[in-house]
Amino acid sequence: MTNFVLVAGAWLGAWAWDEVAAELRAAGHDVHPLTLSGLAEKQGMAAGQQTHVQDIVDEVERLDLREVVLVGHSYAGVPVGQAAERMGDRLTRMVFVDAMVPVDGESSLSGWPSEEVRDAIAATGFWPPLAAEDFAGQGLTDEQIARIVTGATPHPGATTTDPAVLSGDLGELPTTYVKCLLDGAEPWGAAAELLKSDHWDLVTMDTGHWPMFSQPRELARLLHESATRP
Repeated sequence: MTNFVLVAGAWLGAWAWDEVAAELRAAGHDVHPLTLSGLAEKQGMAAGQQTHVQDIVDEVERLDLREVVLVGHSYAGVPVGQAAERMGDRLTRMVFVDAMVPVDGESSLSGWPSEEVRDAIAATGFWPPLAAEDFAGQGLTDEQIARIVTGATPHPGATTTDPAVLSGDLGELPTTYVKCLLDGAEPWGAAAELLKSDHWDLVTMDTGHWPMFSQPRELARLLHESATRP
């Protein structure tokens, strides 16, 4: 039986996966959405990048999960990639959903225009959530945008500025990368390079950066299919 561990991106908690989780459970999978430290119901907990990595590892070990498909959306791809290489034979596959990919020694903010974000983190210690207008053009209804904005919480800044720590080559781990086309036609940065590996597959969704809200059934279908890939 497949165990899906679902980790949402910046500002979001386990609640973001409600609809996707329901679809996967209906298909017979065990599903474990995870809120990272400092977010949602875990607000107030101190967190750096390695805290989030350990959150994921601890959850898998606490539940003694096997046959794990580890899913990271957006920012969460960075701790998910690091956690995956620490899971050994518990891991079946990684899935990056329009996600950042960790690079050893680099932070989540490396490689993209982020001075405004860095300035906010320096001033407050947090990456502030987006406003409703920032979700335009991402395939979301007004109701879906309102749900995200209402549920979002400030993201602990150190998790985005601390460096990733990798000991191996992520290209050797079985991986599916889901690219959401309304947020750019091609994966960029480290993801583009890793997709040259024979162990990595690319699939696309005709939606924006938050498919767990805009197309939860389709995302669940792709996750279900990822669990059966060799």
